Amino acid sequence: MSTPALTTYQRHHLRPTYDHHVGYLFPAMVRASQAHVVMLTEQGLVPAERGARLLRGLAELRADPAAPPAFDGSFEDTYYLVEKRLAAACGIPTAELDVQMARSRNDLDAGVFRMLLRDQVAGVLDRVLATGAVALDRAHRYADVVITGYTHRRPAQPTTIGHALGGYAEALAGEAVAYADLLDQLNVSPLGSCAFAGTDLDIAPARVAELLGFRAVVTNSYEAVAGADHLVRVGTLNAQALATGARLARTLMDWLSWRWVTTPGDFTQGSSIMPQKRNPVVLEHLVSYAGQAAADAASVLNNVGAAWWEDSNNATTDVQVRLWESNDRSDRFFALLGGFLAEIEPLEPPSADEIVASGATTTAAADALTRHGVPFRAAHSVVGRLVRAGAPATWTAATVREAAEGLTGPLADAAVDDLIAAAVRPALVLARAQVDGPGTAAVRAQVDVLRGTFDTVTGRLAALRDRLAAADAALDHTAGTMAR
Repeated sequence: MSTPALTTYQRHHLRPTYDHHVGYLFPAMVRASQAHVVMLTEQGLVPAERGARLLRGLAELRADPAAPPAFDGSFEDTYYLVEKRLAAACGIPTAELDVQMARSRNDLDAGVFRMLLRDQVAGVLDRVLATGAVALDRAHRYADVVITGYTHRRPAQPTTIGHALGGYAEALAGEAVAYADLLDQLNVSPLGSCAFAGTDLDIAPARVAELLGFRAVVTNSYEAVAGADHLVRVGTLNAQALATGARLARTLMDWLSWRWVTTPGDFTQGSSIMPQKRNPVVLEHLVSYAGQAAADAASVLNNVGAAWWEDSNNATTDVQVRLWESNDRSDRFFALLGGFLAEIEPLEPPSADEIVASGATTTAAADALTRHGVPFRAAHSVVGRLVRAGAPATWTAATVREAAEGLTGPLADAAVDDLIAAAVRPALVLARAQVDGPGTAAVRAQVDVLRGTFDTVTGRLAALRDRLAAADAALDHTAGTMAR
């Protein structure tokens, strides 16, 4: 018997959507269905023998390693494929199925999407935590490697590799907290909301939520299926986190070009014509990943903003592919960036003479005068005169006093000596006491503080995984007992 030809809608929407979604949705729908049937049976809404038959069929589907069938038009989407295969596994026609009692495709989709996003975002958070650990390790290790810090792409002040990487670690810590908060927001169950208005049947949505590891049930059944804020949060948080990492990647490109740090060989590609070249193009890819994450977030926002305040595909189903790809890209982004940071080492950081010649020490020189009572604007003007007259390496006590004439009173020898020392000794920054600054001790103390933040988030993620593991075990046990 020949298969009827697919319609235009089936060929150009249903089939490609099915092909992309079925691998994600089918296992999660089966799992959600197991919890739903357990609840229906416990509530007496399905007779025990029918519930047992359904649970045996669902267990068979869950254990079946076969690839999903090709889309042939005999079912509309993954939702109906589950019903078709469950009926076959149970040996009954679909008309005798109870699995959709008190459940709609609307709340099932919403619940399954949250389950999938929960697992994916947890994986991204794993990568963020690992990258943060590497950044902290490198910040601590290289807290005494002095480099030139830049603002607006111009030499600005001396700092250290550790100070710069510690700054990125703080950004990662904030993002880790945001991902953990996002997981809390995702981990509420919409199941039981049905189409959006619930049901008169005596169901127990909290029991389904418990069996699937959700921490709570969505408060309002309309929001449960119409809401999309959690989808927007996934896309925008990924875009934010990757944008920040891409900025670091661009800075690392400079460090490698200037030979301040080594170029990790595992992250390079050779040139097709120049034998000496090893190109760290992974950093370019990271910048591209960030752009793609921003595009994914914009797509989600545009689709959600174009939808009605109700269940609609363009605010739910149609944005899922963007979020799955965004999460996959974010996972790979942090795997690459963390791996790259783990292999860099100082190579030829700028010398003291190079830092001095760049003018990066002049702010410290002006500050030295203010410590001796010279008003800031006068101190700034004195150093400005000195800079215009010559490089800091040429400054002498006589030129400093000449520059100060008319701007401030006579300078004590100690003030002159401090100004000159600050101007020609960039390594003095290593002793800076300011708690958030680039001083070696300060950076290492910052590392300890940030490690505490990462440890807290690690604990939150472990608690979520413990909840999910316990729920899995409970569902397996209960469903297995009922299926006998």
